[in-house]
Amino acid sequence: MEKDQFKKIQSSIPQEPGIYQYFDDKGKLLYVGKAKHLRNRVSSYFLSNQHSLKTIELVQRISEIKFTIVNSEHDAFILENELIKNYQPKYNINLKDDKTYPYIVIKKEAFPRVFLTRRKIKDGSTYIGPFTHVFAVRELINHIKETIPLRTCTLPLTPKNIQQGRFKVCLEYHLGNCKGPCQGFQTEEDYATSIDQVKHLLKGNVKPLVQNLKETMQAEAAALAFEKANETKKKIDELERYQTKSEILTKQQEAMDVFSIAMEEDQAYVNYLMLQEGRIVQTHMLPLSIPLEESKETILAFAIHYFRTQLESEAKEIIVPVEPIEKEKGIKYTVPKLGEKLQLLALSQKNVDYALKDWKHRQALVKVSETAPVNEVLIELKQLLSLPTVPNHIECFDNSNFQGSFPVSAMVCFKNGIPSKSDYRKFNIKTVVGINDFASMHETVLRRYSSVLQKKQPLPQLIIIDGGKGQLNAALDALKELGIQDKVTTVGLAKNIEELFFPGDTSSILLNWNSPAHNLVRNIRDEVHRFGITFHRAQRSKGALENSLDHIEGIGPKTKDTLLTYFKSVSKIKSANPSILAELIGAAKTKILLAAFEKEKTISN
Repeated sequence: MEKDQFKKIQSSIPQEPGIYQYFDDKGKLLYVGKAKHLRNRVSSYFLSNQHSLKTIELVQRISEIKFTIVNSEHDAFILENELIKNYQPKYNINLKDDKTYPYIVIKKEAFPRVFLTRRKIKDGSTYIGPFTHVFAVRELINHIKETIPLRTCTLPLTPKNIQQGRFKVCLEYHLGNCKGPCQGFQTEEDYATSIDQVKHLLKGNVKPLVQNLKETMQAEAAALAFEKANETKKKIDELERYQTKSEILTKQQEAMDVFSIAMEEDQAYVNYLMLQEGRIVQTHMLPLSIPLEESKETILAFAIHYFRTQLESEAKEIIVPVEPIEKEKGIKYTVPKLGEKLQLLALSQKNVDYALKDWKHRQALVKVSETAPVNEVLIELKQLLSLPTVPNHIECFDNSNFQGSFPVSAMVCFKNGIPSKSDYRKFNIKTVVGINDFASMHETVLRRYSSVLQKKQPLPQLIIIDGGKGQLNAALDALKELGIQDKVTTVGLAKNIEELFFPGDTSSILLNWNSPAHNLVRNIRDEVHRFGITFHRAQRSKGALENSLDHIEGIGPKTKDTLLTYFKSVSKIKSANPSILAELIGAAKTKILLAAFEKEKTISN
């Protein structure tokens, strides 16, 4: 469309907020945009002489313009977002993000269930979220299950049904994961207290729950119920570890959003941190493809609106590196110069700079595939982690134990990107009692590199500690004792996902899922898991079950693992209700097991 052609229709363009769409001569949608003032915004494309070549190309292709008037900027954003996702216009910023984020729901029902969902429906239930990372949500759910007894069944637990005795307790009750409200063993008032504890936990406030559990533990110990007291102690330890994962970064208790941006050529990344009560509760990285030349202010406005809408942020203050071109009413936008807010912005900027650096490197490698030569993959890993040398020699450590019993550690070695199995090492933990992954990691790393130094063997270029910040710090302490902490790069690897932690950093680096470097890290992690678990199972079989279950014909390793997972010890298996055993391993194997126990009892008498 030429400038003269546009002038003929200019006066017909609405002067209200809304959506504009550009189409080519074949009716194909080229671009979707939103504006506070449609006429002014659209006119800027045709009447301004200060456009990039890409914008000029777009204007030349426009054959038809359509408009949709809306009531507010918020409505405009929602409509714009839907149109972009549905039609993928060539010249729009590409969100590359069509996820439906998960919630944790507390169901509106008698004795409410707590579970993960991606569907938010108006049924009166309480929805907490959404969360940007499903792994984090599952971790929260696991913490809840381990520390707060709640029902998981879908039974209609009305007072009438309970009074009539329509239901029976299930295996979860016998395992201590539920207090049996289905048979009236737990009141609605007591259950409501548990739900309040869940809400506190999800908000990061675990102190009331920890205090309640400590009082319970003391009462159990006073009643000489030491096994119950020990189980309660484990729950307390889990909660305290959970709380330490979310460090207080600012004294300000009000909710805040932090955004940072990095861009180059046609690519941009926006990082988002959501803070509540001084803690980061959510973080997300948004990659954006930018077909048209756009300013940081414009892209930032787009991303802020996207995140705050998708994640339902209620923060009244937003920390940004530059003021966005469009602002939400009633929101304070802060460009910090010093203090805690500047530190928060720097943290966010560090992550977004890394993401852009990763993208630039991948571009330079011209999309190296998974089958890329090993030396290129190692070079990529060196650049991504800013290592001083190519990591031709990598060693990775992991711990394994079963309820504090038979603790072991494993180390795998990769040389030139492939496993060097002759250099693998197994470690029986000698100095640690009970569950203490940190102390176990300290002992293992200390023993490994004491031996390396004594034998004058070369140190690796990269040490990976599988387990996150706590294990990483324990390993660093061991390296410091040996005086070699500066001679090798050491990083922590979060469980389940390839999230790398550097010493002293409060946030992690998430490797790009499709990169060859990510594939290498994942292979190393999987290998140390396999090696460690294999060793641990062997040790467990030799120890706990050697005199009981190992010699029972018809009871194999999988059955033994199932029994131990539920009952924790052989003595509890022997005293278990036969009906529970049958539900776990089947009637036939239960019969074999009981007969063997009876025979063992007869012999001992």
